[in-house]
Amino acid sequence: MLKINDFNAAKIRQWIKERGGISVWHSVDLSDPSREWITAARDESGEITKRPSWKCANTPASVITDESQIEVTTCREVKRFHVAIRTGSQGFSLKCTDASSEKIRCEVDKAGEGAYYEFDYETQEAVIFAPEKTVPLTKWKEEESCSLSGVK
Repeated sequence: MLKINDFNAAKIRQWIKERGGISVWHSVDLSDPSREWITAARDESGEITKRPSWKCANTPASVITDESQIEVTTCREVKRFHVAIRTGSQGFSLKCTDASSEKIRCEVDKAGEGAYYEFDYETQEAVIFAPEKTVPLTKWKEEESCSLSGVK
């Protein structure tokens, strides 16, 4: 079962209906082994989609054509806090300090399974998100159409 975020669900549904499904690509880069990419199975001209990065294998790990094989997770913001940053060793990048990185890890762990963080560059804050609910893509489709029509 593939889990996706709700902000990708409409695009994923479109790819299943119009582009032959979705391809799931796994990383072959040993420095980033858990990375995963999702693309349409076919490009706009109908050709099989080429790998999205040099970091993934030449062929997808799987192709999903059935909406029932996908779950949609809606997340909510659970915490936001300022973090200290420093410049990278070459001076071209920004990195969280060790103390800030530890605080982020702690807060993500505290938020529970499936939690993650994003960095808000404007406010220099870490934003912690946690899953609120997970539904099959087929059910998300129904809920989405109800919310668009004002029906609850």
